[in-house]
Amino acid sequence: MLSLYFHIPFCEHKCLYCDFYSVENMSSMETFVASLEREIELRGREAGGRQEVGTIFFGGGTPSLLTRAHFDRLFTRIHEHFRVAADAEVTCESNPGTVELSKLTEFRAAGFNRVSFGVQSFFDDDLRFLTRIHTAEEAERAAESAYRAGFANVNLDLIFALPGQTPERWRENLRRAAALRPAHISAYALIVEENTPLAVMVKNKLVAPLPDEEDAAMYEITIETLAGAGYRQYEVSNFARPGYECRHNMAYWNHADYLSFGPSAHSFRKDSQVTGRRWWNVRSVQSYIDALARDEFPVSGGEEVTREKFFDEEVFLGLRSTGVDLGRLERLYGAGIVTGKEGLLQELERSGLLRRQKSVIALTAKGYAVCDEIARRLIG
Repeated sequence: MLSLYFHIPFCEHKCLYCDFYSVENMSSMETFVASLEREIELRGREAGGRQEVGTIFFGGGTPSLLTRAHFDRLFTRIHEHFRVAADAEVTCESNPGTVELSKLTEFRAAGFNRVSFGVQSFFDDDLRFLTRIHTAEEAERAAESAYRAGFANVNLDLIFALPGQTPERWRENLRRAAALRPAHISAYALIVEENTPLAVMVKNKLVAPLPDEEDAAMYEITIETLAGAGYRQYEVSNFARPGYECRHNMAYWNHADYLSFGPSAHSFRKDSQVTGRRWWNVRSVQSYIDALARDEFPVSGGEEVTREKFFDEEVFLGLRSTGVDLGRLERLYGAGIVTGKEGLLQELERSGLLRRQKSVIALTAKGYAVCDEIARRLIG
């Protein structure tokens, strides 16, 4: 089943830590939406039939800056060119400072059944540091408004390991998030990305990243606190109540096919069970609009996902989420693909980093904290 992603690049203000493609100038929004409609038409025709879609995700940027009329136009095009499953998961990312009950009610009526709020913190001084445009009170009000608008599936994004953040303060963030009863919580460590204002601040010693050991301690607090509140960890940074795991993200992690629309958006198609190809759109609103005005795909690059790369990704993504079936790897990639790793697997199991159930290996909560290192050792 296919997944669709839409990158809406507009923001009222670009946060100091964000390296996603976004723009603060919204003067081209109407033309951009028309271009999105055209890209949907072109991709739908290319597919040669109305493929079934299981998940749709509007991310950004700030998709909640679009209006009900914009979404009605886009969903009309989606349904014209794709066959959306009756139980499809349809998500809109939202900044709590850009929505109120009436707008969320309109989004629900437009076809969204899941909303994801970029809360990041329930402390206003943290939000000011991160240059978010909302307040903690607005974040709480947005979640409550989502329930009143008819959303049962609500996600809250949080960021930990902020400069100077204490374990007690992070626990309070988690407590306040859980108290809002969301179906899903995503918790990410603050990363200093290149070419962001935060990177410049760190370089100029205006702020200092939290030491690795404090970052790791907060991650352990995250796992323990959310487990105690009834959330199951099903990926390194993602926690859900039973049945509310994000199906769209799981499609990415399981190498499902996905088509993405909008500037900088990445797409993936399998050519076989163990090979595929990726491509990505131009990282410019104007170049994106110009290409579609010429009835051209706005693609700027691509790559073949070879058998070797596919294998590496299967191990890496599997370890980050629900586990890796070693028997399946042997069937797909040939006997002996994990030969020589038994000693390492036993070592990881004894250390409490990994658990095995028949041929499936999965990381424990402790193992998630060093997931990248474990993946490197298994792939190498």
